[in-house]
Amino acid sequence: MSPQGLNAVAGRVQRPVPLREAVYEAILDLITNRSLSPGQHLVETELAQTLGVSRQPVREAMQRLSNEGWVDLRPGYGAFVHTPTESEADQLLAVRALLETESARLAAQNASTEQIGTMRDLVAAGRAATDRADTDAVVQANADFHRTVTEASGNRVLAELAAQVDRRVRWYYAPVARVRGAASWDEHSALVDVIEGRDADAALRLMSEHTERTRRTYHEQVDGVEG
Repeated sequence: MSPQGLNAVAGRVQRPVPLREAVYEAILDLITNRSLSPGQHLVETELAQTLGVSRQPVREAMQRLSNEGWVDLRPGYGAFVHTPTESEADQLLAVRALLETESARLAAQNASTEQIGTMRDLVAAGRAATDRADTDAVVQANADFHRTVTEASGNRVLAELAAQVDRRVRWYYAPVARVRGAASWDEHSALVDVIEGRDADAALRLMSEHTERTRRTYHEQVDGVEG
């Protein structure tokens, strides 16, 4: 577990949030930001010590994470962070593309001046995080940007569906954030321009191209394949 990941969760397990919920959230954060890597062995005693809790809430959290597909429980071997397959990645990123291309199209029709300003602020924050090689901040700025676009669509159901896959999208994006680098924020900036210009067709096209580049980069980096 990286020192940066440990620092990120320091002090996070606090009441009045139920302890088992706080432990679940803390471990899930470590998984989604890849402080706990796919395939990594998860030892209850080590996690309990790191989080400053007993083993019981850790055990409960591991069971929930297993039920949700974040952790694999292997009888006789223990718990391991789930390693996504190529098919799983494609399915998730395909759903993301469907939700976000429609979000971008609708955002070009409905985004408020304030929301457009927020998008530009997030582009600036993402560029700054990229320049200082702060991967966690890049991933967060990217998630915040895409969430803002979805909220700007004005379709609450669409926004709720996008929120349901947000954490998994961040998990898949983390390995490619540094590789995508400044190019990703150039694409974000171009998208904001067409949203501000109320060009719905261009917004849909640019978001489609953007999500496809991320998908390809993920496979090149993680699976070692193109396409």
